[in-house]
Amino acid sequence: MKDAEKAFVWISDLLRKISIPFVITGGLAARCYGSTRPLHDIDIDVHDEDIKTVAALVKPYITFGPAIYEDEKWDLLAITLEYHGQEIDITGAETPKIYDEITKTWILCPTSFDQAQEQTVFGQKSLVISKDELIYYKRLLSGDHQKFDIDSIKQSS
Repeated sequence: MKDAEKAFVWISDLLRKISIPFVITGGLAARCYGSTRPLHDIDIDVHDEDIKTVAALVKPYITFGPAIYEDEKWDLLAITLEYHGQEIDITGAETPKIYDEITKTWILCPTSFDQAQEQTVFGQKSLVISKDELIYYKRLLSGDHQKFDIDSIKQSS
């Protein structure tokens, strides 16, 4: 977690310095709401229009993007960074799509900055995706870690 804290403080300070609003999502958000699962990466959403600005400032750390990332679960605008061994995914908040296994369709799944909750994360006051949005998109994804996060969030509520 020490690398995650160092990386989070670095990226959050950088985003604040250039006045780019951001919302914490993914596993770090789940940890804010009670999950104890080990953190693999740091997921942060910014407005789609800010992706290129962020990319220019973090260029030495980029391992992917900025580009559309597509796999069997995600279709989104993204930048992946590696900062001192910690992976950071910065994605566009307005246009991410998640593949719904049940309906076999892609679902637009934007992050709402208005519904995000302010929390202290690694000593930094930051916006965290709302519990409801986090649970919603984690339900669309499959995997034991998604189920673990959802169960943990519900138990801590």
